[in-house]
Amino acid sequence: MSLRVAVQMDPLEKINVSGDSTFAIMLSAQVRGHRLFHYLAGDLTYQDGRLFAGAHDVTVRPVAGDHFRLGEFVILDLGKDVDVVLMRQDPPFDLGYITATHLLERIKGETLVVNDPAAVRDAPEKVWVLDFAEYMPPTMITRSLGAARDFLAEHGDIVVKPLHGFAGGSVFRVGSDGRNLASLMELFNLTYREPHVLQKFIPEISSGDKRIVIVDGEVAGAVNRIPGEGEIRSNLAVGGKAAKTELTPREEEICAVLGPELKRRGLLFVGIDVIGGQWLTEINVTSPTGIVAVDKFNGTDTPGRIWDAIEARLEARRTA
Repeated sequence: MSLRVAVQMDPLEKINVSGDSTFAIMLSAQVRGHRLFHYLAGDLTYQDGRLFAGAHDVTVRPVAGDHFRLGEFVILDLGKDVDVVLMRQDPPFDLGYITATHLLERIKGETLVVNDPAAVRDAPEKVWVLDFAEYMPPTMITRSLGAARDFLAEHGDIVVKPLHGFAGGSVFRVGSDGRNLASLMELFNLTYREPHVLQKFIPEISSGDKRIVIVDGEVAGAVNRIPGEGEIRSNLAVGGKAAKTELTPREEEICAVLGPELKRRGLLFVGIDVIGGQWLTEINVTSPTGIVAVDKFNGTDTPGRIWDAIEARLEARRTA
């Protein structure tokens, strides 16, 4: 089955070919004989009931600095000219991101979009996770300094982070003395219109923050991300180190609960974050990462597994 695949992502020249999940998925698509097109979210145009994207035919190869070739520029009718759209641009999850989901929702029933744009829009990564609060550390979402002070007094050591932050950006730890809590809340309130996330600090973060990759409702693998010296953030993008890992019974339970719901919503490729083998902190559905490290440690082929799931969904559509 040869597919025409439009990849909505960030500029190709900016990606790290050795670790980028989208790039790995594109390489795997090429191996299968799929034809790739690349465009930016800002290249979408809606007119007279049709959704178009100004895109380039593209080929990729795993050579840093010389990793892609752009071909012919084409105007794609995303509902007619391609079989699959991969919505893989990085956050921020702002109005531009949300608008792109609304536009891509217009081709539902014509073209398969992965992940489902309406499901992505309705599952902000630090908000939808609240539906599974029984697996989370104590959490508050607020703009109120008074509420934040009460939360700190109850838990003694907390983390404050933006509600729609990504890649470990702007994550702060506040100790029991409350030093800088007022200044931090003031800064966040000036910077962000939405409320902010406060969570009890989990000391086990020093041993790592586990990224578990779920493909079509099933666990595809996991990698432990260990914070650098003097850091509480374990994201690989901010200096965390990857390490081989296995799932704990509690993590297997979390995945068993999440998996069917992810599949039902059309969230085919998801990355969840768990601390200390038991504390679920995020459900990443926008452009989850980590599959290169997972495959390196486990000898697996997660991009191939993603394409297996995509091809199965397309075949089910054709025979329905």
